[in-house]
Amino acid sequence: MNFNQPFTKKLNRTSIALLTIQLLVAASLLSCSKESDDLTPGGTTTPGSSTTTGSSVSIDTVKTTTSKAEGNTGTAADTEDLVANSTFSSTITIAFGSSVNISNPLAGKGVTVTETNGDVVINATVAEVAYVVSGTTTNGSLKIYSEKKFKLTLNGVAITNADGPAINIQSGKRAFVVLADNTTNSLTDGSKYTASGTEDMKGAFFSEGQLIFSGTGALNVKGNFKHAIASDDYVRVISGTITVTGAVTDGIHTNDAFIADGGTINLTATDDGIQCEEGYIVINNGAFTINVAGKGITASYDTDATIDPYLTINGGTFIVNSSKGEGIESKSTLTINNGNFTIKTADDGINAGKAIYINGGTIYSYATSNDGIDSNGPLTVTGGKIVSVGAASPEEGFDCDRNTFKITGGIMVGIGGATSVPTASVSTQPSVVLGGGTANQLFHIQSNDGAEVLTFLIPRTYTTMLFSSPKLKTSQTYKIFTGGSVATGTNLNGLYTAGTYTVGTQSSSFTASSMVTQIGGSSGPGR
Repeated sequence: MNFNQPFTKKLNRTSIALLTIQLLVAASLLSCSKESDDLTPGGTTTPGSSTTTGSSVSIDTVKTTTSKAEGNTGTAADTEDLVANSTFSSTITIAFGSSVNISNPLAGKGVTVTETNGDVVINATVAEVAYVVSGTTTNGSLKIYSEKKFKLTLNGVAITNADGPAINIQSGKRAFVVLADNTTNSLTDGSKYTASGTEDMKGAFFSEGQLIFSGTGALNVKGNFKHAIASDDYVRVISGTITVTGAVTDGIHTNDAFIADGGTINLTATDDGIQCEEGYIVINNGAFTINVAGKGITASYDTDATIDPYLTINGGTFIVNSSKGEGIESKSTLTINNGNFTIKTADDGINAGKAIYINGGTIYSYATSNDGIDSNGPLTVTGGKIVSVGAASPEEGFDCDRNTFKITGGIMVGIGGATSVPTASVSTQPSVVLGGGTANQLFHIQSNDGAEVLTFLIPRTYTTMLFSSPKLKTSQTYKIFTGGSVATGTNLNGLYTAGTYTVGTQSSSFTASSMVTQIGGSSGPGR
């Protein structure tokens, strides 16, 4: 028979009977096949009945739906920040030791290098100058005055200065700081500074201008006076390993901006890990480990600032621990487009003064005494996997006060004493607000036909959960189980993405009757 031509021939009675028998056999085989699929090790599922204790359910990885990203997606790219795009035709070398050896081919030609008791001072008026610094001094320093941008290569240098910064750049021009391959460099300042007129000095490595780090070497900095690394302009990290072993205040402190494109940054500080006073922070990539008493990463706000501060994270890996402050904070807008985050804090894990946008990434935010994620303005989630843990009432897993809470994608689990309620009129992905749970207990939701929707190992006793996922559909009924076990499971801080769940005890059921369904728990300020 040609299936591309219209079927116009009439069937005779014999043909009709034969076709009827074939259809009945096919339906019978299909029915047997479906019944076989419904049989699972340890139990059976009968249509219309509750799932039997001991039966197992496959935990399937779900692709998080991601709608159009919102917030800021800029990278702060600037080709002028690439050292390869600049030319440096002359090289001056400085080697610290029992004495300081200086090689200056530009003496009398625009660059003067002087040394007094281990303190080296450079005055440069010409362009295209590169400096290479090496050796060790336990009572010395390097100060640079330059009218032009320059390259500073740290080639295995260790500088300790008892009465000021280890490196003090009194120039508003770009300083390309290259950490030489296979080298470890260290800078330590004194706990008290000897004043040098009206010059500003804020840290062990200080610059009036831009500090741009690159190379594959390592830099260790200890700030005994104030900050470890400080710039009155901006700091950019392109590559290299930077470790702040301790700072009286901030690990990295800038006025105008902090930008990271890569590298490994390890910060230990008494106050903040990374603070930008009045500008913006953009992190495109890099591995960050931050242990502080204050805020992990913060874009602060100065009422005299000409730029509206913001914080944008496009990628990277972040481990942030704070004993007193927030983990990641923007006094204005905070946008997370991608990245892997493990945040554990006393105050809010993630906080913004005006708005939070989460478009992707894997986020675990745990606050012992406040909200897991807190926006003082709108909160929008378009994608990502998020587990947000807040403290007991009135603190929340997700908190955006009485502002718009928009969910259009992603997987979200928020627990705490309460939650802001998603705004149904602008959300396109269903969510449900549920009652409490107990620490270290498995919590499981499955659809009425037995498909897994959520399997979650509860990290902390709570009274309210907010859950949203592409697996959650309106007008469907779901069963809630507690206890049970997971075999060969993979989880992201309690959120299982693979494995086999053996059913525990069914505690309740609910129907997702609308875009936002509230079954239990406490609604914080919201709408």
